[in-house]
Amino acid sequence: MKEKKPAGILIPDVKGGKMLEELRRMRVLTPYAVASKFNIKISAAKDLLEQLESDGLIQLVSGNHDIKIYRAVD
Repeated sequence: MKEKKPAGILIPDVKGGKMLEELRRMRVLTPYAVASKFNIKISAAKDLLEQLESDGLIQLVSGNHDIKIYRAVD
């Protein structure tokens, strides 16, 4: 019998860690790029980017209802 895993998606902690430095090195931040880089689901990457934008660590450059493009704030 398989062990059941929780269905919740955990967003990695990026404040003060290596992950924030990796995000700052990336030219553009899209949900797909972040999900691919850190091996997380795209929905978790979207939530992560929205949280970082509300914290003022990244800035929305362009986007529509399908995709949003961010950049790191200097």
